[in-house]
Amino acid sequence: TPDSLLALHTAGYREVRARMSDGRFLDVGCGLGDESVGFAGGGRELVGVDYDPETAASAVRTHGAAGMDAICSDGSLLALKGDTFDNVCSSHLIEHFVEPEHHVAEVSRVLSPDGTAFFLMTNKPADFENQYHVYLFTPEDFRSMLGRHFGTVEVHGLDATPLVKDDFEKRREMANKLLKLDPLGLRHKLPREAFVWLHATGRRLAYRFTNTEQVGGASGITDDEFFLTDQIDQTTLVLFAVCSDPID
Repeated sequence: TPDSLLALHTAGYREVRARMSDGRFLDVGCGLGDESVGFAGGGRELVGVDYDPETAASAVRTHGAAGMDAICSDGSLLALKGDTFDNVCSSHLIEHFVEPEHHVAEVSRVLSPDGTAFFLMTNKPADFENQYHVYLFTPEDFRSMLGRHFGTVEVHGLDATPLVKDDFEKRREMANKLLKLDPLGLRHKLPREAFVWLHATGRRLAYRFTNTEQVGGASGITDDEFFLTDQIDQTTLVLFAVCSDPID
């Protein structure tokens, strides 16, 4: 995985930690919990959610001693009691739902009346073809949807320095070269499983031979290259939403 992507995710969690409160914390889409565990400590109760049972179990095995628990559940139908968590985080998960509003409604449902929810997602204009991104938002559409489930919504941009922007542009150029091998767009006519396999395989091969200066720390890119901004434009990488006052 390119350094810039790892740093982007780390920077997003950093900004959540800077704004979270004490109490019960829920990280939906926790994966193996390597980033989620950073929310533990200080007497805080940390619960992660992942769709895959083995992944959720691995998160507990690896980070349980640090105070992390995890359950297996669907992010659009959470097996959790309502009005339960003081903070809920959804980091780069919403773009993977065919109907993302169900996920947002569930986050609102499990959030306590005076709690805060954090949503991070790729800014639609800045995205380039990703076989796992099935629904993307512009800042305006994102704010509008969140406003149907939260009384207070702030949408910021998580952006980066020219060093990171250049790195993303290199990968965009590489992706566009690969996509030129399919000028008729036949990949989009394949069954979804075949499309995902083809895209993932091509990406792995391309990274292996062309990405040596962008991985393993060779790029020098860390989360220090990322910052929050209210000046969101077509190149802003990520949308960072802070929501409160859940609407039943």
